[in-house]
Amino acid sequence: MRLRQIALVGQDLAACEADIRAILGLDYAYDDPGVGAFGLKNAVFAIGETFLEVVSPKQEGTTAGRLLEKRGGDGGYMAIFQVEDIAKARQRIADAGARVVSETNREGGKVCYSHIHPRDIGGAIVSVDFMDPWEHWEWGGPEWRQHLKTDVSTGIVGAEMQGDDPYAMAKRWGEVLGREVEPVGEYWRIALDDGGEIRFIKTADGRGDGLGRFDVAVRDPAAVHAVAKARGRLSPDGDVLLAGTRVRLVQA
Repeated sequence: MRLRQIALVGQDLAACEADIRAILGLDYAYDDPGVGAFGLKNAVFAIGETFLEVVSPKQEGTTAGRLLEKRGGDGGYMAIFQVEDIAKARQRIADAGARVVSETNREGGKVCYSHIHPRDIGGAIVSVDFMDPWEHWEWGGPEWRQHLKTDVSTGIVGAEMQGDDPYAMAKRWGEVLGREVEPVGEYWRIALDDGGEIRFIKTADGRGDGLGRFDVAVRDPAAVHAVAKARGRLSPDGDVLLAGTRVRLVQA
């Protein structure tokens, strides 16, 4: 299991895209027509072998639109995990009593996903996805490798969920995903097979449960900080801010 994609929600998609391009040094985004079925438009950026997506509502009554209202603006939306055995992953979800709100099996089972109801896991919409071959990623579009740039950013390496009871949230994620939960200081952690991690912390920003931060490996954190500061996207504690979500820079 690896963290393959993080999705954010933004009211102004063009503005969010511009910040991501400038700050993370990316120049190509895929506009996935498939999200139209959910009343959304989007942009998907490849960062190494991982992906950063921003979705924006294009009609009333979407889950993304309700999240914008609930959390008072742009923020984290979804975490997508790639698994090697989708049947086992789906069985774990069923055994944990978590509802699946959307599911697909495409191309003879080579592209599959199951979206878990956020109320049944906590913090965000979670998806478990299967791709054959492993290196493929349908949601990045057919040409993402031709446009890949890694001179600034090399990958998403972690995500942080916040909640009033971070241990309970971490335990539930562990049950649904079939992963061990370990304490690390004042937070809880689930390790992933690619060296990535999911952290669970206590809510401190008044925005409620949700995906509050994710980690991006970059070659020169100071240079990325400088660009973010110039664009007004640097928080007082040193986190970059993209689509209302904090980004912790990790040395690549």
